[in-house]
Order: sequence, then structure tokens, then C-alpha cells
Amino acid sequence: MAADPEHERRVARAVALAREKPERLLCVVGPTASGKTELAIATCEEIGGEIVSADSVQIYRGFDIGSGKPSAEERARAPHHIVDVLDPLETADAMTFAGLAERAIEDIRSRGKVPVLCGGTYFWVRALVIGLAPAPSADEAVRARHRALVEERGRAALHEELARVDAASAARLHPNDVLRVSRALEVHELSGRTMSEHHAEHGFRAHRMESAMIGVSTTPEVLTERITARARTWLERGWFEEVRDLVACGYGDTRAMASVGYKEVHAHVTGTLLRESLLDTIVQSTRTFARKQRTWLRSAPVEWL
Repeated sequence: MAADPEHERRVARAVALAREKPERLLCVVGPTASGKTELAIATCEEIGGEIVSADSVQIYRGFDIGSGKPSAEERARAPHHIVDVLDPLETADAMTFAGLAERAIEDIRSRGKVPVLCGGTYFWVRALVIGLAPAPSADEAVRARHRALVEERGRAALHEELARVDAASAARLHPNDVLRVSRALEVHELSGRTMSEHHAEHGFRAHRMESAMIGVSTTPEVLTERITARARTWLERGWFEEVRDLVACGYGDTRAMASVGYKEVHAHVTGTLLRESLLDTIVQSTRTFARKQRTWLRSAPVEWL
């Protein structure tokens, strides 16, 4: 296959950044399907690096095809960490990830290798690099009560409860994002202060570790083409069968199954989304998610290549 000059330039820049200050963590970020993984792997091959994955679905075992989990060939080119480490019934949040990532980075460096963070879950990246606002630890009793409310009255009811006590967080969070809505409400119930107040106090000004963030810049048209081709390929490779197996194993109501793409395939497998509408629905949902990712990164110090 002919060399891609643009790709080679991106890799050269990433390599230069990694070598410029070895103590700095190189982070490859950006919207889904933009080419993060290939850039990170190619960079690792040049610098003796290993990838620390910041992906909230790849962390779970069994969710392989629809998460774009690295293949055996890709893992041979560059070892991957924090992939396939949790059962789908376990909870993975930013704090959990930050702890796993810190240990992986320490292990990689102890062997004389270079850690390269790669992933599209920017909140996790931020938790590792900048830190999280101090807030109460999770309370399972509170969360169980929130789940019961959602089951009885729906997601909108939980969001209305949050809006009543923390309008700023409610405006920022979609009613369907039950996990984060529940967390914001939980913080208020346990501390008497809103999540917005905790964030304002923290300010996210003091970084926990020095980093350099790079991303692959693409036009919306090219990104849509990549998203469409990828989704079509995944469906052909057995995404239906994977989701059926996961549902049979009791993972139909997990957080990972509610992620972009899996949610749509699950709807088809369970009979609520027609096959002829599936690909277009996945593409539209993924495009919406990619726009959100770009919004999250708008204020981040990313060098777009």
C-alpha cells in the first residue's frame, strides 16, 4: 500500500512531541473514527511506546466489535492497557479509570517504554491529567433509589429532580444520561452542595501531570464517510451476533450496551428497530456523538494535525 504523506507527517509530529519532553504524557484525542488509534500505534512503533486506552466501552470484556477494540495485529504492533479489564456488570467511572491509568503509566515507564494515552472519552482523559473536583464518594443506597425512580417514573423524572436543586448541571446533562444525572443529584444529596459548586471551587486549573494533546483533524464530510464505512464493516463482521450473545449473558441493561452503536444494534436485536433503518440510525447517532466530542475538546489545549 502506498505511503500516505499526511499520515507520515502526523506521526512525525507526534514522535517529535513525545521525544521533546519524555516526562510529558502524549495524549491522542479527538472524535470517534478520526484515526486516533492508527496514529497512536504508528507513533508507538517509532518511540517504543505502549498505549493506555481511554475508552469507556473498550474497558469491558465482550464488547469488542462495536467499540473498535484493537485487533490482535494492532496489539502486536503496540501493547494496549486498560482494554478487557472489567466485567460489563462492573462500574467504570473517571476515578476508576484514573487509578488504572496511573498504574499502567508507572508500569510502562518502569520497563523503559513510553506511555501514549489514546481515546475518545475526554472526561476520563481530563480526570487523569487535570483531576476531578472533590465530591462525596458513591452511595449505593442513593443510586438504588434513583434507579427505582427511573423505573417507576422514567428518566425525565430524575432529571427534573436534578433541575430542582442544580439547574446548571441539569442544563448541561441530557435527561437520558441517567448515570451522570444520578451522580449530580447524589452529590447534592450527600453534601448539600451542587456539582456545579464543586466544579467551580476546583476550577480544573492545577494539572496532575504534564501532557501534550494531539488530534487528527478531519472535515465533517470525511468523518461521516469513515463512520459509515466502519459501521457497515462492523455489522458485516458479526456485530448482531455479538450483541445477541451479550444479551444472552445478561448484559442487555449495562452501561456499555447503552453506548453509541450498541444501543442501536440492541434495539434491532430486541425488535424495536428495523434492519433497513439500522445503519442510518447508527451513523446519525455516531455523528451526533462526534459533534459532542468536538465540543468537549474545544477548550482543551489540543494541537490538531
